This record gives sequence, structure tokens and C-alpha cells, in this order.
Amino acid sequence: MNQSTLTNTALTVLRVIVGFIFAAHGWQKFTEFTIAGTQAAFGKMGVPAADVVAPIVATIELVGGIALIAGVLTRVFAALLALDMLGALFLVHAPAGLFADKGGYELVLALAAAAAAVALTGAGQISIDAAVFGRKGSKLGILA
Repeated sequence: MNQSTLTNTALTVLRVIVGFIFAAHGWQKFTEFTIAGTQAAFGKMGVPAADVVAPIVATIELVGGIALIAGVLTRVFAALLALDMLGALFLVHAPAGLFADKGGYELVLALAAAAAAVALTGAGQISIDAAVFGRKGSKLGILA
């Protein structure tokens, strides 16, 4: 395999796995915790404007995760997801330290870094973005 093929394969693996994790967390906020439960939990955690933020976060995680899996508007959704995780890190998890078993930030930091990496690199050639925006000379090539 040449470097380009390896890079595109790696980007696809990263994008799909991270997308799956985000989509699962968004789905969980809608179905298992419910939006009302997520709003209450966010409020207890000290998240500002929890009633407004909870449905936005749930939607970004679910829709953004699915978008990453498909590789559609990948840079946009990956950037939103990275910001989502940075918010979780600073507003909720940082005071608990590193380790997740104590409520810490290790998972949200890893997800923020992975989402940021995808936002910076784009979806790769195995994506809807590459098929739609990846044509030579496309004015929206930055999205590919």
C-alpha cells in the first residue's frame, strides 16, 4: 500500500469510529436519558443555559456523528464536535482530574483531539465530501 492509500484508510477508520461514538452518545441523550433528563443533568453539572444547551449538544452529537460516519460536511461537524468536547472538558470534567472512572476528562479530551484531527485533515477520499466537493477546481474544495 502506498502512503496515500494508508492515509485515506486511516482517516476513514478514525472518522467512522469517532463518528460512531458521538452518534451513540447523542442517541443516548435522546432515548435513554431523554432531553429533559439531559437538561436536568447538565444543570446539576453547572452547564450554563442547560435547558438550551442540552438539546443542541444531543443533536450535534447524533447528527454530527452520523455525518462523520458518512463523511458529509465532515470538517464542519468535526469542528463542532471538537468544540462540544472542549466545553464538556472545561465546564464539567476538568475539576475531576484525568481519569474517567472519577468523572475525569480522558475520554472527552481524546474525542476532542480526534474530532479536531478530522476537522483539520478532512474526511479523506473515501467519503461523500470527496465525491461531491473533491473535484479539481471546486470552489468548495475546502470541504473535501
